[in-house]
Amino acid sequence: MNNVSQIGRLTREPELLTTHNGTDIANLRVAVDRRGRDKGAVFVDVKCFEAQARACAEHLTKGRQIAISGRLEIDEWEADDGTRRSRLYVIAQSVEFLAGKPAAEPAAEQQPAGAAS
Repeated sequence: MNNVSQIGRLTREPELLTTHNGTDIANLRVAVDRRGRDKGAVFVDVKCFEAQARACAEHLTKGRQIAISGRLEIDEWEADDGTRRSRLYVIAQSVEFLAGKPAAEPAAEQQPAGAAS
């Protein structure tokens, strides 16, 4: 069984690419919060295809919270220096658009000079 589900926030704008055969692919990077003692974030690369890729590129922006369901894939290659490299990522079967960007801290309200409090 190869299933993964994550909720996180986009760390950058989606990157939409079209392959030589016309397939649309969106590359996303998502920060997923860790729980427990090792707080922080795990960064997950995600690939979406065709209509889902176009929807992500059109509607998602950096900071947007999303839920992803899909499967894990691995790319393996040999680097220029001869070392073996690999990268784990998620092939999205569904991407659910959740909350928007986190709100910025509200600026202290300033009252015009002479205004009563």
